[in-house]
Amino acid sequence: MSEIQVATRYAKSLIDLAKEQKVLDKVKAEMDLFIETGKQEPQLLAVLKNPIISLDKKAAILKELFADKVQPVVISFFNIMVNKGRAGVLYATAKEFVNLFNLDKGVVKAKVISAVALTEENKKQLVEVVKSATKGEVILETKVDPKLIGGFVLQVGDRQFDASLNSKLKKLKKEFAQKVIA
Repeated sequence: MSEIQVATRYAKSLIDLAKEQKVLDKVKAEMDLFIETGKQEPQLLAVLKNPIISLDKKAAILKELFADKVQPVVISFFNIMVNKGRAGVLYATAKEFVNLFNLDKGVVKAKVISAVALTEENKKQLVEVVKSATKGEVILETKVDPKLIGGFVLQVGDRQFDASLNSKLKKLKKEFAQKVIA
């Protein structure tokens, strides 16, 4: 079974448990904390994936790092995953939990990469456009990439809208090359 399938199954179970205990929003915030910790401390993820490190040691590390920051249900969840030998997919499970939570709440993630930093007004306009198209709440992530020369690339789910000068120049170059050959 692939890592994403395993992560999805565990994430669904955690969502069901969190709903049952009426702590879904808190658990989501705690999964965000775990994801952020994993990004900032890649050694943690390496330890969790390392088959040489004992399950007890992995559980103790997670308890030490998160016991005073998360709900008991999350610590129990971490322990279950570690004891089942699934510590290596804990990070993917947390990310999948957030995805499923967002889906359940009608939240859409959009990512825009632009040649220059967007103004607050530009961001607001993009959020409104995505909101009207998806009928959901929008979380906008922005990134600057000067290689685009101008314009932007907007990604919403598996869809992408490329309005960058770089892509237009590449398209024009390709058209010229085809006309020269023909």
